[in-house]
Parts: sequence; structure tokens; C-alpha cells
Amino acid sequence: MYESQTVQFFLDDEMRASAEAGEHPFLAKLVSVLEEAGLRSVFRQNSLENRLASARFDGYALFHMDDPFHTRALTIRRNLYYPFWHIETSAKRWEWRVAQAEFDPAQVPSEEAGSFYRRWRKRLFGAPDITHDGFVYIPLQGRILERRSFQTASPIDMIEAVLEHDPNRSVIVGLHPKETYSAAELGALEVLADAHPRLSVRMGDMEVLLAGCDYVVCENSSVAFAAHFFKKNSVLFAKVDFHHGSLNVPALGVADAISRAPDVSIAHAAYVWWFLQKMSINASLDTASDKIQTTLRRHGWPV
Repeated sequence: MYESQTVQFFLDDEMRASAEAGEHPFLAKLVSVLEEAGLRSVFRQNSLENRLASARFDGYALFHMDDPFHTRALTIRRNLYYPFWHIETSAKRWEWRVAQAEFDPAQVPSEEAGSFYRRWRKRLFGAPDITHDGFVYIPLQGRILERRSFQTASPIDMIEAVLEHDPNRSVIVGLHPKETYSAAELGALEVLADAHPRLSVRMGDMEVLLAGCDYVVCENSSVAFAAHFFKKNSVLFAKVDFHHGSLNVPALGVADAISRAPDVSIAHAAYVWWFLQKMSINASLDTASDKIQTTLRRHGWPV
């Protein structure tokens, strides 16, 4: 078979083994769509060297989460939870098609969305006891002293902004269990906590804090999406794909976003359905193959 009729998948070892065995539901359907179009799938080790070499190849390339840096490459990425996936032209989530789309809750089938929402809330979080205990939950990611290009403020400045614009509530900062924080970062948090007695810092406890908080503030942590399952609103300080269901500092400004967060009405169930079920590929559905084909065609692939 000609090189131009080959699609190379660049995957980590575990995912590659699953794909080669035909045991990965999304990749199995993706391969089937490619095969029906006369394209052969080859699974490669996901190394920088191999990805760079794909640019010299006449066929196509699929990278798992990495930047598709040439015109015959796309990236695949799980959309927060299995079995939801995206196929995109950028590794930056805020550049994805869903990020540019408009969410209109009036166009969402309410009964279907409600059933979907309840089923996924139970699957992910059981039956949480949801309260409003008078605190703001700030889940941190990494690099908390640095403002990156997609952020409106560094994480440490974000915490200070919450303390300034919500002067009455307690603020609980959650450290990410999988992040390693430097002495300088932990020291900066300690200085803030010493200056503001209503600020505390703890490790993990995401579900407990989501259940009890009044609202969430973060850069673009997936915790902000999880908050929908607890019917809690979120303020985002950075670009992300799931911005439609939150209050966005880049659009509203800090003061307005934080002041509106406790009370603004958000269509949580409708948004969860729209973002996961409508705007991504649910690999568990019979319609997944059609959606994969439509997506690849939209990106100009011959399927």
C-alpha cells in the first residue's frame, strides 16, 4: 500500500498496546472508519523523534494530545471523561471547535439532558450531600507563581483577587495531588495564609470541597467542569474549551465575574449534555463512527 494511504498513530506504550489488540473502543472505531476509506493504520511509539519524522511522510498522522504541527496531522484527546473524545487541529483546548461554538440551553432537549446528567453524576460522584457552607474553593494546578500566555493572572494573583473581591467568605485552596510544588510556591501560599486568616490550604479533597463550597474559582482546571455535577458555578481566569458554562474573567473582568458567581443561574444539566454528548464523540454509541467520519472530513481527510 502506498505511503499516502497510511495513517500513523503516535501513542504511549499502554495505549498503543490496547489499540493494536483492538481493545480501545474509540481507536477501534477510528481505525474502522479509516479502513473503510481504504486507509491503513500503523501504530508508532509516541516520541518527539517519531512525531517530527511524520512531517516527511506522505500519509497522515494522529497524535495523542500532542500538537499536530503539520498539515496532514491531527490530535486526538479524551474529553475529560471516557468514552468522550475529540479530533482536532490544535492541542490547545481553547482553539477547539467546541470552544468557538455558542451554547444555547434553549436548543437542548431537556428531558434527555436531565437523564444524561443524572446518570453521569451518579457514575462519577455517587449521590453527594450538596451544601453551601460559605467558602470559595480554588483548585490549583501547577506553576502557581507564573502567569502563562492563556491566563489573565498567575494562580497566586488569582487567589489574591478572590480575597479582595469576595471579602466575606472563607477561601480554601486545594493543592493538586499529582503536582509537585516548589518551596517558593508553598512559601508564597503560606505568606498569603498568614496575612488572611480566612484563607486555608489543603491537599486534594476535591469532591468534599465541591459538595460544600459556594462556588469555584480556577484558571482552567477540569474541576470547574466537575462543579456542574454539584450545581456549583465557576469563575475561570484562563482560556479553555468548556468556558460557556462558567463566568469568564477574560470577558467579564475580575470584579464582575466574582460578584456574579454565587447567584447567577447556570443551566448545569443542559451544559453537561451539550458539551459531552453533542459536541464530542461518545465512543460507546452506535453513532460514533459517523461522527468520526464527519469530523475527519471536516478536517479535509479522504474518508
